[in-house]
Amino acid sequence: MILLGSTGSIGVNTLEIARRFNINVEVLVAGSNYELLNSQIREFKPKFVVVKDKEVAKRVNFKDVKFGEEAILEVIEKSRSELVVNALVGDVGLRPTLKALECNKRIALANKESLVNAGKFIDTSKITPIDSEHFGLWYLLEGKKKFKKLYITASGGALRDWEIEKIKKARLKDVLNHPNWSMGVKITIDSATMVNKLFELLEAKWLFDTKEVDAFIETKSIIHALIEWEDGSTTAHISKTDMKLPIAFAILKRVEGRILEPVNLLKVKSLEFREINKKRYPIWEIKELLLEKSDLGVVVNTANEFAIDLFLRGKIGFLDISKIILKAVKQFEDVKINGVEEIFEVKKEVKVWCESNFI
Repeated sequence: MILLGSTGSIGVNTLEIARRFNINVEVLVAGSNYELLNSQIREFKPKFVVVKDKEVAKRVNFKDVKFGEEAILEVIEKSRSELVVNALVGDVGLRPTLKALECNKRIALANKESLVNAGKFIDTSKITPIDSEHFGLWYLLEGKKKFKKLYITASGGALRDWEIEKIKKARLKDVLNHPNWSMGVKITIDSATMVNKLFELLEAKWLFDTKEVDAFIETKSIIHALIEWEDGSTTAHISKTDMKLPIAFAILKRVEGRILEPVNLLKVKSLEFREINKKRYPIWEIKELLLEKSDLGVVVNTANEFAIDLFLRGKIGFLDISKIILKAVKQFEDVKINGVEEIFEVKKEVKVWCESNFI
């Protein structure tokens, strides 16, 4: 396999599956964590290694380490592996997805931005989702086509139990204090704003070819997806929050043995479901608009990355992230994207607009 994002949590879990099932890892692509990468190189002995930049490359123990986006695209094309696991975070994951499709490779996808930005230009038949929510939907839908509505669940993020009036005072350390698990900085912030779930709804639209998709909060994060059927019944996918299950299915296609310990519902005792409140999560007001005008995914994604950068640098408050996104969506509401290269042109335009209005 080709593993993009080997030192992140998805990457580490992917290598655990590779280790367990004796899968050859031809390519390792990582960011800045050269110490972990060096240990991965020693164990898996890849043919190609790519890192973020030249400075990181100097610290990697590999004879011909490459760096930068073009190098990622180059090794995808050169490699013999038929499977690409794309666990890169952010826009850096988009072009590798497009390159993998161009090379007729199969993609195990954890990079949200690929579908958020370019869903209508991507052949989703080549993609198996790694996100637990989309995996849950895929698992429930296997062999079935007709459904009434798809649902994914949200944890609610770090501020889900805060009084709404106090949320505007939330600091970075508060936003990163997720109640259910430890994740990377960006995705934890996206969880708190609910941008993450907006992206997942848009991904579900492209993956399952439907606008009949919604989300709600399930506070214990053991139900990942539900399907409402035409007959009025609903089925749910329940499992421990462990990415090894969707990763195993994405890589192996078929899984016979046990990957996780099952959830003991007697120990869980009770479950709590909550509506996603627009006062707590202002970004949720554009949910229907985004599903209808999906080109706006590029605008939301670009404005979100811009706003998160300002928040991390202490330039804006937490609620300002959503405000910036909503203003950008209003400004670019009629955007139309007719080709892949236009995605990058629109991103530049949105970024320039954000910089001129919020810096």
